[in-house]
Amino acid sequence: MSLPSHEVGFHSPSGSDPGWATERFTPCVRERGREESAAPVSAPLLATPTDANPTPEPTSLEPELTPPEAPARSWMRWLLGAVALLPGLIAVVQLGRIHPDEVYQSLEPAWWRVHGYGVLAWEWREGLRNWAVPGVLAGFLKLADLLGITHPRAYRVLVALPQVALHAWSLWAAYRFAQRRAGTLGGLLSTLLVGLYGPVLVFAGRTMAESISASLLIVAVEALDRRARLARAGLVGGMALGLAVVARYPSAIFVLAALVWLAAARQWRLLAFTCAGGLGVAVALGALDWATWGSPFHSFFAYVRFNVLSGKAAAQFGADAPSFYVKPLFTAVPLWAWAAVPVGVAALRRHRAVSLPLWCAAVYTGVLLATAHKEERFLYPGLMLGVLAAAPPVAAGLVQLARPTRRWGLAGLALVASLASAAFFPSGDLRADQLRAIVAATRGNARGLLIVNEGLWGSGGFFYLGKRIPWLTCDWPHDGAFQRALRDRTFNRAVTFEDRALDELQAGGFHIVRKVGRETILSRE
Repeated sequence: MSLPSHEVGFHSPSGSDPGWATERFTPCVRERGREESAAPVSAPLLATPTDANPTPEPTSLEPELTPPEAPARSWMRWLLGAVALLPGLIAVVQLGRIHPDEVYQSLEPAWWRVHGYGVLAWEWREGLRNWAVPGVLAGFLKLADLLGITHPRAYRVLVALPQVALHAWSLWAAYRFAQRRAGTLGGLLSTLLVGLYGPVLVFAGRTMAESISASLLIVAVEALDRRARLARAGLVGGMALGLAVVARYPSAIFVLAALVWLAAARQWRLLAFTCAGGLGVAVALGALDWATWGSPFHSFFAYVRFNVLSGKAAAQFGADAPSFYVKPLFTAVPLWAWAAVPVGVAALRRHRAVSLPLWCAAVYTGVLLATAHKEERFLYPGLMLGVLAAAPPVAAGLVQLARPTRRWGLAGLALVASLASAAFFPSGDLRADQLRAIVAATRGNARGLLIVNEGLWGSGGFFYLGKRIPWLTCDWPHDGAFQRALRDRTFNRAVTFEDRALDELQAGGFHIVRKVGRETILSRE
């Protein structure tokens, strides 16, 4: 089964000044040394809104607890809740972004919806995206406005709330999935292995399509793994699968894989209700596109035409051999997960079947390998389902060890291995110091901002400025944007990466205010 899918990469602008609505300037193209896209395309405009066979689960979510068990269950919930908070807390404190899409496909469109101005990437002019995720974020931004919250860090906390709730739901689903296979203690350890998995800590709190979709996929596969209340399980699973596609269209691959798995398992009732739940989400997506783009499913069809049928994605953003994913896969998979391979092989020989999350992860990864345009971040949803499938047998084996020192020592090592994965995946620079510097530079009486040694898509947009002031990006002192900012005293703030053009900025009247990591903030009056 193959459903080719490409993801839109990021690209450099060619002629739009995000700070001015009535004039056009040519921002500088970033150097390849900092991994800006090599192929420029049309610039964004400042716009105005016109396991194989699942084991039966208990019939109730909360089994009756004996008095000694109740405090333990309460303690466990607090622990899982704290783990669920970590990715969002990291994202808000650290700032930065995994990829420009974190800003320009979610946060910036939401800002545009609420405030009537912002940088819209080309996908939003040509209708390759739907407004579901930005619409939800826009609601929280509007709430921030009503509460008088104007600092970017403060309203970023508010915007993080729905994603924190979604991630908490996905971890509870991961616990339920694991508890059926490894018991209560094994389920808890399994969930910690998933929740403290390095890529989860990096991705799950960020407004990436991959992040949101992966959380919904975990909810979906847990629901479809149930053997009781099949109608409810199917509806929940189908809706979660549908929402995963709404958040990220390539996740349709997971939907097709899940439906094939249910059919092969002869789970006809569950399959029917799954389709019904998914159909409801599809109808809602069609209505949303009709209201925002003028025709039902406009964004889905436009996305498929560009990324699948036309070959434009590979032509515009590059193509790579399947070997591109070898290093990211081997560095992202935690060491403990390889211990689940013999268990999986034995189950395959015994039952001639694989678990739903493992099947979906395998199909999805196979499609990625066959797809021309490749990016490291595309692996994240498949990695999440693979780790979800691997954690329960590993946790069950650990908690059954007779010697406590060996049991908990190995469990601790497994958790360390989960955390250590963050050092390797994702491999790119999050540029967290840059966005923190931009936020700091634009407080107070900032009237205009010059960002040196960065391109438009590497900046934080108006979302991280938090105000309507002109701003320019450039790479070198001889660039037009740099020269214009020096002449125009409106630009009284500057941020430069690794002290690029520092002497020229000081000669133009700027003085150093402070350092933020690799960034230098300058000011002039």
